[in-house]
Amino acid sequence: MMLKFFICFIAGIGAGLGTGFAGMSAAAVISPMLITFLGLPAYEAVGIALASDVLASAISAYTYGKNKNLDIRNGLVMMVTVLIFTLVGSFAASRIPNTTMGSFSVFMTLLLGIKFIVKPVMTTKESMQSASGKKRFLQSVASGIVVGFICGFVGAGGGMMMLLLLTSLLGYELKTAVGTSVFIMAFTAFTGAVSHFAIGGMPDVWCLLFCVASTLLWARIAAKFANKASAATLNRATGVVLAVLGVVILTVNYLK
Repeated sequence: MMLKFFICFIAGIGAGLGTGFAGMSAAAVISPMLITFLGLPAYEAVGIALASDVLASAISAYTYGKNKNLDIRNGLVMMVTVLIFTLVGSFAASRIPNTTMGSFSVFMTLLLGIKFIVKPVMTTKESMQSASGKKRFLQSVASGIVVGFICGFVGAGGGMMMLLLLTSLLGYELKTAVGTSVFIMAFTAFTGAVSHFAIGGMPDVWCLLFCVASTLLWARIAAKFANKASAATLNRATGVVLAVLGVVILTVNYLK
């Protein structure tokens, strides 16, 4: 039991910090930790990770929203598109044998972390809001199609791709990008968790409780810090968290 608590708590720290700082999916951290160190089946581990993501993303979205760093209108547009095209991507992947890109999101996490350190996102809210409503709507739909299809096709988490598209393509400043990303993630993670538990049954209850509690705690801490930090500090903190998590996850995957 103590080993279970320790592994879940450590996994929750990584997942919570990744979610609160960068809108990263908890599945990228929790799944490999539970599979490698506790021997949980992959499907069960992903279900626990998605369940942990729901409350962590929700509390992060609430914190970002309270600080006016959340674009709900365009976030809803992207969320609907992501959900639809995740199904399209899954269907396409089922037609192509032996297509696996499980390490895709891990490498993306590492590279995105380095990107935030080397080339920080310094967009202001004023310049972000200069885009027309129609243009923003079309960009949100296009981004949702890309993120959803890739998630469904390669089984990679969408948090990092959403953050990259929100900051690069849609021109969001970093706090609003993360707030919008975790808002979308709360709904997509809930959908994924429900489907996993409906198909695979209830997972290890203690692992579920420990992971959910630890991820929620650290996501709350990270989100509060992120909303008070300056843009430069947040870029550096986000970059360091992502780069470290990328290295750790790659190491854990290597140990499997």
